Amino acid sequence: MTREEKAVIIQDLTEKFRQKPFFYIMDASGMSVKETNAFRRMCFEKGMEYQVVKNTLIRKALENIEGDYTPFNDKVLTGFSGVLFSTESGKAPAALIKEFRKKSGLEKPAFKGASVESSLFIGENNLDTLLNLKSKQELIGEIIGLLQSPAKNVVSALQSGGNKLAGIVKTLQEREG
Repeated sequence: MTREEKAVIIQDLTEKFRQKPFFYIMDASGMSVKETNAFRRMCFEKGMEYQVVKNTLIRKALENIEGDYTPFNDKVLTGFSGVLFSTESGKAPAALIKEFRKKSGLEKPAFKGASVESSLFIGENNLDTLLNLKSKQELIGEIIGLLQSPAKNVVSALQSGGNKLAGIVKTLQEREG
């Protein structure tokens, strides 16, 4: 690979890292061509992109974007690496990996690390943590629901109280008549 080709790959990766706030780095070594193609197909169907890239090129692309990705250098950017890009949520790639492993019966692809909204997760033990992460929209929805709940309770109590009061007045009128 020439220096110019490497520069193009680094530039392309840099743009993807900037545009896609969620990316996972995985090790798919030991997977057959058929298994790798099945994984890529599953990624495509779920709106994600999987790309195998040399660690040095990933490292150089990460140096071009904001954030400190140096913790990836020792534990994540070693051996065989592939990058899974997602735009929709930080937990979607974790769900995809789990689903693929379940369908294929493999322990691959192995999770090495991820960046979700600039937070770094390193090591296989963090895959379940990522799976349980709530997206920004889910958290906002929960907060809005919590804020609306007391107001709904007050309105409901006022409405039911008004109905009770009207019922009592009507009952008293009927007794007098």
